[in-house]
Amino acid sequence: MSKTIAPNLVREPWNVSLLSAQSKALCFLFLAIIVWGGNWPVMKVGLDHITPVWFSMMRFALGGAALFLFQLMTKSLYLPTKKDMPLILSIGLLQMLVFTVLGAIAMTQVEAGRSAILAYTTTLWVLPLSVAFFRERLSAKQWLGVTFGLAGVVTLFNPFSFDWSNSALLMANGLLLGAAFCWSLCIIHLRHSKSTATAYQLAPWQMLTATVPLIFLAYWLEGPFTGDGSMDFWMICLYLGPLATAFCFCAVNGASRRLSGTFISTSMLGVPVTGLLFSSYFLKEALTMPLILGTLLICSGILFVIMSAKK
Repeated sequence: MSKTIAPNLVREPWNVSLLSAQSKALCFLFLAIIVWGGNWPVMKVGLDHITPVWFSMMRFALGGAALFLFQLMTKSLYLPTKKDMPLILSIGLLQMLVFTVLGAIAMTQVEAGRSAILAYTTTLWVLPLSVAFFRERLSAKQWLGVTFGLAGVVTLFNPFSFDWSNSALLMANGLLLGAAFCWSLCIIHLRHSKSTATAYQLAPWQMLTATVPLIFLAYWLEGPFTGDGSMDFWMICLYLGPLATAFCFCAVNGASRRLSGTFISTSMLGVPVTGLLFSSYFLKEALTMPLILGTLLICSGILFVIMSAKK
């Protein structure tokens, strides 16, 4: 083993393989996309075993515990400073707590595949917010991307066949868009944050920030812990916590060191598409024409935004 590789073993434990650094990054990114895509149908099934807010709490409690343990074992645990606190609070409370809770509540009414697509419209909301609050100028391609994305959202709702009298379904779809909006606020905060810590260093503290208030919120809204304690329940929790939350975060963070930001962002379009396909196959959710067309429009819009963004 060369001396240049050995120091990186703490941060990238998969360096022991014979693959090149870029090949390993691609492999871990591919695994993360598959696992995150499977996250949506697994969440849908999990809601049969536990209520939404307690479910969200379990995800970040187990994911955060796994990440704390991993960083302690690899001696890479970071102690945040005062400068890191705004980012810890915004990501922990908005992206993790609010986004996940809204998504989980919505999925009690909305199919998993449709939920994945609507939740990943985040990139589209960043642009109008950047224009409104930071006076950023958008290129023609970026405006085209937003237009494509919004057309996709309208197509998904299919206003001519949508049951507008179903208030629960209407609210659930609105919650998914609201969740995407909250995530977009965090993306803008990341752009302008003064914190110099990496996402990997702050992640366990952000998960802890989400977990603690989720415990009180879940007890207040849903009463005592509602998990049924079955084997299926614990298998689902282990998938969502240590695997879909802790492992995927580390995998994408590690891949980001080896691959371009544009490539990573574009590749992440595979998450909602994979979630849609997995939901169709495993949960037998129908792939209707509006769903397919809306998905293509949204993904095309996000792709336009990513490819036209400045480095």
